[in-house]
Formats: sequence, structure tokens, C-alpha cells
Amino acid sequence: MKKKLLSALLATAMVASLLVGCGSKEAAPAAEATETEEVAEETEEVAEEATEEVAEETTEEAAASEYAVAMITDSGDITDQSFNQATYEACVAFCEANGIDFNYYKPTDDSDEARIASTEQAIAEGYNVIVMPGYLFATTVAECAPTYEDVKFIVLDDSSAEGMANVYEATYQEELPGYMAGYAAVKLGYKHLGFLGGMSVPAVIRYGYGYVQGANAAAEELGITDQVTVEYVYGGQFFGDADITAVMDTWYNEKGVEVVFGCGGGVYTSAAEIAQNCGGKIIGVDVDQAATIDGLYGEGITVTSAMKGLAATVNTLLTETVLNDNFAAYGGKVENLGIISDNVEENYVGLAPSTQWSDGFTEDDYKALVADMNAGKITVDNNTEAMPAVSITVNDFGSIK
Repeated sequence: MKKKLLSALLATAMVASLLVGCGSKEAAPAAEATETEEVAEETEEVAEEATEEVAEETTEEAAASEYAVAMITDSGDITDQSFNQATYEACVAFCEANGIDFNYYKPTDDSDEARIASTEQAIAEGYNVIVMPGYLFATTVAECAPTYEDVKFIVLDDSSAEGMANVYEATYQEELPGYMAGYAAVKLGYKHLGFLGGMSVPAVIRYGYGYVQGANAAAEELGITDQVTVEYVYGGQFFGDADITAVMDTWYNEKGVEVVFGCGGGVYTSAAEIAQNCGGKIIGVDVDQAATIDGLYGEGITVTSAMKGLAATVNTLLTETVLNDNFAAYGGKVENLGIISDNVEENYVGLAPSTQWSDGFTEDDYKALVADMNAGKITVDNNTEAMPAVSITVNDFGSIK
């Protein structure tokens, strides 16, 4: 580009020199003068175009270089095989592909004070686009966003900061992938299901209640509502331990539960520890967890995963913020993301590509289900106040802790 501009400017100089030289001699014929003027005009156009192209490239480079991206983890870390890891990997992929400075910060403990301290550290070190995964950042955003008005905050799974011009928040319609997971499980032949939530926060509740509704819908279609049961409990935390594992042992080995939806960070580990020894199955959450769970507990243990489009959200917002310098179109908004298309790959929620399709529930059946949900033929209640009224049996055990 610089060579093109230099050539254009050199050509302009040569024409200018020619015109000055002609001024001291006898006037050139009209035709020659006209040709000289045309060459001069063309040369000026080339020079202008070259200058504009250089300016555009310089602007794009400047827009990208003025941003640096940081991610703050919530109560977990970047190897949690769930929310933090999916967000971290999306940030890394974007920043490496576009030459953007990136770093992540893990708070010293699970507290608002620690999350605020990590955020302020990132800002002090020059990071001006902060990505925060999870509802635990509500207090951090409320504290930091008004103080650091020039910093852009991208918050996933929280809606507490609506109206702050430097904050974009995305929430997800968890009831939809929850419904898909429950529907798929029954269609795939499982009749005794379990739901093991982390903590009974709205996002987890929506997953669970959607799961129950989906299982019920499939059972009604198959005419087996009297044969389908869902055991339902929250662990009271986002990681597994001996107490939760003991409950899962009872579910799989005494009650005859066939598949458990482990919904919330690493709480699934308590279910998987038991499932691997008794032929039980697991349903993952937030991201496609098949590779992780199967790798740890046995090939084929993961039936499917109810997913959120975390990577798609991160990629879209970083593209608009860093590359297009267009955060103003998103700041101050809270978007509740879900199904936007019949094309399953374009949606912000869905089932994992690794789903164990069968004659009872094929990939085409899944696509048809999504199309019906997108068209409004199937609606899912997102109420979090009470267990949905269904025809199947649901045994609600509250919370273990």
C-alpha cells in the first residue's frame, strides 16, 4: 500500500514538473494539453484512492490496537469444564486470531471484594475490555462500571446493570436447552431421569424446570407418562463432594435412575463417579462436555449436553467492540439470548453436536424440534417460582446442603 501511494505521488510530481516546464515555452497544441490534464486528473484520483485506503487501514489498526481484553473468573477457574473455561477459550481464540493483548485474572477467593480487586488490577494494568462470566459479578459491575466509564464490560449471565452505557449483559433462555435435554432423554428411551443442580439460582432453576417440561412432553407424545419419573435435587454448591456422591449412589443403585442432568459447574462429578460403575449416563451443561466427562469417566457416558452459546456471544461482542469499534450499539443493553433460527448452528442455545442420536431421536428430529420452538409451536415456561405442573412423576428433594 505504501508503495502504491509513493508511486502515485511521484507520478503527480512528474506531471506537475512537466506543466511548469511547459509554461516557459511556446504553448503546446490543444490536444496535447488536454491529454496532459487527463493524466494529471487520473493521477490525482489514484493518489486520493491510495490515501483513503491507507487511512482506512490505519483506522482499523488503531481501533484494534487501542483495546486490550481481560477476563475475570467467578468462583471457579479456567479448567472448570464449564462456564469459565468456555468463556476463556473463546477470548483466547479471538485475541490470538486478531493480535489483541489478552490476560485472565483469578480472584484470590470467592467474594465480591476479591472479584472487584481482580477487576481493578486488570484495569490498572491497561485492560479496557473486561469479560465477566456469571451472575456472581453483579456487585463487581455495580462497583466498577460507574468508576471506570472508559472501560467496556461484557457480562455473561447477569442482568443487574441494565442502562449503564459501558456495560453489555447477556442472559440465556436456559429453559429451552433444558427442555431439549429432557425431551431427548425420554425419546432416546430413558424413563427414570435425575436432575442434579448446583445451587438453586435462577439460571439453574430454568434449566431444571425446562428439563422436566421436555421430559413430560416426550412422555405425552409416546403415551408413557405413567412410566417416566424425574428425581430432582440441588447440591447447594457448584462442585461435587462425598455428601452429594452418596445421594447419587442411592439414585443410581437403589432407585434405578438411568441418566442424570448434572447442571452447575463441577457438581456433575458426584453423579459421574457413581454412573461409571453401574452403567449410568450423564447429561452435561453449558458447553459440550462429552469429551471431558467421557475422558474422565468412560467412553459413551455422556448422552448429550444442554448448551449456551457462550463462544458465539463472546466472539460477537469482541468483534463489535474491538474490531468494529461499535460497542455503543450494545452498551446499556441486556439481551436474553435463545433460539433465533431454524438452523441449529445459528442459535444461542441448543444440544451438543456429540448427542447420542438413535432411531428414537435422530438429528433430523432435533432439527424439527428446534424449528417448532422457533415458530412458537412449542413454548416453554420460564417461571422459577414453582415446579411445572406435569403428568410425569417428579420427586423434588430440595437441596442437599
